Amino acid sequence: MINLPIWDAPLIKKYNISGPRYTSYPTALSLNEGYGEKDLCEAISRSKTRALSLYIHIPFCHQLCYYCGCNKIITRHQSKADVYLDHLEQEIAAKAPLFKDYQVHQLHLGGGTPTFLTAEQMTRLVALLEHHFLFAEQAQRGIEIDPRSLADNMLDTLKTLGFNRVSFGVQDFNDKVQEAVNRPQQIDDVLATLSHARELGFKSINMDMIYGLPFQTVASYRKTIEQLIALSPDRVSVFNYAHLPERFAAQRKLKESDMPSAADKLAIFKQTLEQMTTAGYQFIGMDHFAKHDDELAIAQREGHLHRNFQGYTTHGDCDLLGLGVSSISQVGHQILQNEKELRAYYHALEENQSAIKKGITLHHDDEIRAAVIKQLICHFSLNKAEFSARFNINFDDYFQTALEALQPLVKDELVVNTPTQIQVTDKGNLFIRIICMCFDAYLQKQLMNTRFSRVI
Repeated sequence: MINLPIWDAPLIKKYNISGPRYTSYPTALSLNEGYGEKDLCEAISRSKTRALSLYIHIPFCHQLCYYCGCNKIITRHQSKADVYLDHLEQEIAAKAPLFKDYQVHQLHLGGGTPTFLTAEQMTRLVALLEHHFLFAEQAQRGIEIDPRSLADNMLDTLKTLGFNRVSFGVQDFNDKVQEAVNRPQQIDDVLATLSHARELGFKSINMDMIYGLPFQTVASYRKTIEQLIALSPDRVSVFNYAHLPERFAAQRKLKESDMPSAADKLAIFKQTLEQMTTAGYQFIGMDHFAKHDDELAIAQREGHLHRNFQGYTTHGDCDLLGLGVSSISQVGHQILQNEKELRAYYHALEENQSAIKKGITLHHDDEIRAAVIKQLICHFSLNKAEFSARFNINFDDYFQTALEALQPLVKDELVVNTPTQIQVTDKGNLFIRIICMCFDAYLQKQLMNTRFSRVI
């Protein structure tokens, strides 16, 4: 089994600091205002690919989960989704002609809760996308699902519409934890939903879990992961809850005194790591696991795993177009983000303007560092000669400052730096975010202004 971490308690105590998750480099914190449609057009003209990944943000939820830090709108009014789809249709119609030479290889619906949409609304959305974009015959189509509020016929509808991947937000199976975060659910209901998804032939089933929530204990979370393993999803994400009540008002409803201590959180993750790997899951990195025959695990073993704003993925050769409020695109040398507020998003489209609000133009240095960070965070090793030839640099000279920053991690045997390669050790792969931070040219300014989640 590759990438099986070694748990070194003294090093974990020393290095369990906060840092970016590197779903992009530069991260979204580096985006600046003043970007628009012309920047997207320029990026398309300079891009070397004609393969596209589509991300659609559906911001609505029926109920507020107190831990959530996503861009969401809590409502029971289904008609709000119709208004949103009206505006999304405008954006799709305006953006799609720019990508007429592209073929869509990947579609992902996130939120919020994408299955807030009714079957009729979902059918309308997919019809819009298929009318305006050219989809590859074997395109991946994935969607995030709240199993508690899934309409009886929704999985069947999704299968009919070509979706082949589903991701269930579960978080925890413990009743006391669920009540505390305002997300009650029954494991039998989750099992029934997952079983139905399997019966329908969905190709990959993911489950999202969170540790660090109120009333979670080492013992209670052990039972939760046992229940998870019994359900046998293809992929699992076990996220570290970041308590940021100053940024997310709903989190103020949660008492820090009810949450597991820092030591207990580490114990919970260590235990989860042991449970998941013992059950035969491959540790992909950070907080992701996959069965050995899953495409994600295969991609990592074969050296072509990728990472973007949706996390680890198998489609590294695609430009990414985000549609909907707050969505982020990465096309060629540009990262661009739509308006974050729904009213501003609507207003921009009603004025026949682009919804793009922020962005950043990647310079050559950004592209080099992004490639280094992606290689390390996906594969835990890097061939210096390949990077030197690819970018026409002398790796050690170019990254002299980064390699100096890396030296304490080398000394603690988290990473090996030789004249030919950088190799993350089994003790070090839990700290891959810290290793990547050494190559981040923007980080010091961000650390002064932003609170990140801890790396473990």
